[in-house]
Amino acid sequence: MQEGGFDAKITIENLTAGYGKLEILHNLTLNMQRRAVTAIIGPNGSGKSTLLKAIVGIVKPRAGKILFEGEDISCLRPDKVLRKGIAMVPQGRKVFAHMTVLENLETGGYTIENRDLLEDRLQTIYNIFSVLAERKKQTAGTLSGGEQMQLCLARALILKPRVLLLDEPSLGLSPKLIAAVYDKLEEISQTGIPMVAVEQNVRKVLSAADYVYVLDRGTVRFQGESDALLADDGMVRRYMGMGL
Repeated sequence: MQEGGFDAKITIENLTAGYGKLEILHNLTLNMQRRAVTAIIGPNGSGKSTLLKAIVGIVKPRAGKILFEGEDISCLRPDKVLRKGIAMVPQGRKVFAHMTVLENLETGGYTIENRDLLEDRLQTIYNIFSVLAERKKQTAGTLSGGEQMQLCLARALILKPRVLLLDEPSLGLSPKLIAAVYDKLEEISQTGIPMVAVEQNVRKVLSAADYVYVLDRGTVRFQGESDALLADDGMVRRYMGMGL
């Protein structure tokens, strides 16, 4: 399936980015369309997380552009990118451990000044993440790993983002908890919010994704539908170490 940039949600044009003197992304170009789930896979150090961080403004491009629905967001601060409608769930289940579940969620909704609207958003969150409703007065640090991941997802969703970026959502979780997290991602996709997921658990993310990019050494090595990747024997052999 060929991509058309005209309806791309996020367009990356000749992006070069990295840390200090280290260049991670090299003249990268791709279009992320309005799909339910787009997967980004590749070996460690291939630039997957760096790409997400560049999109949300944590890493500044050295060259090239990042467009969101045609608007150049390359130089925006992370808080400005968030207000445009791009939310990110970073890897590592980063919660405010000494704050309650409710306080974590309210922190995620810090830009919502109308208390009634915030309460409505919280109720929507509780409808999706019932365990968080049960534990809303519990400190986040006492939650299980899977529950903390759900809290991270919920905190990002409370602002009703137009795109949700996920960096390694299965990292450090047991197979059972990974399945539970992906069940929640399926529920989220049903609400119409497009997601972009960076993952090392290749088979799991491909089972959920509509489209996949393979990054290697900061460039795109493959793009297409998940079934097309799995049918490519050369790609499967090359990236067998990632779990294909």
